Amino acid sequence: MKNLQKTDLKTMTNDISDGKYMLFFTADWCPDCRFIKPAMPQIENEYSDYTFLKVDRDENIDLAGEMNIMGIPSFVAYDHGKEIGRFSNPDRKTKQEVEKFIDSLKK
Repeated sequence: MKNLQKTDLKTMTNDISDGKYMLFFTADWCPDCRFIKPAMPQIENEYSDYTFLKVDRDENIDLAGEMNIMGIPSFVAYDHGKEIGRFSNPDRKTKQEVEKFIDSLKK
């Protein structure tokens, strides 16, 4: 998974304007983020039509604010620079819940 460098919403949206992206908002100190992290390589493999980007919430606190990301881990899907869905709440997320979210984007 690639790391998204410190950026702002306008720059990030421009940078991901070609293709499908899944932003994974996380932080090293977050226990719920550490819970889902081991499942991420499998999720990435299953949904290879998305480019997964790890977004360090602390490094990108302004971006998280611009995007109203209040809880982590959070997932935000983009298709050619347009947000098409988000799975963002303060709860722990399981592999099955993340897969259900991504599957829901196809409908």
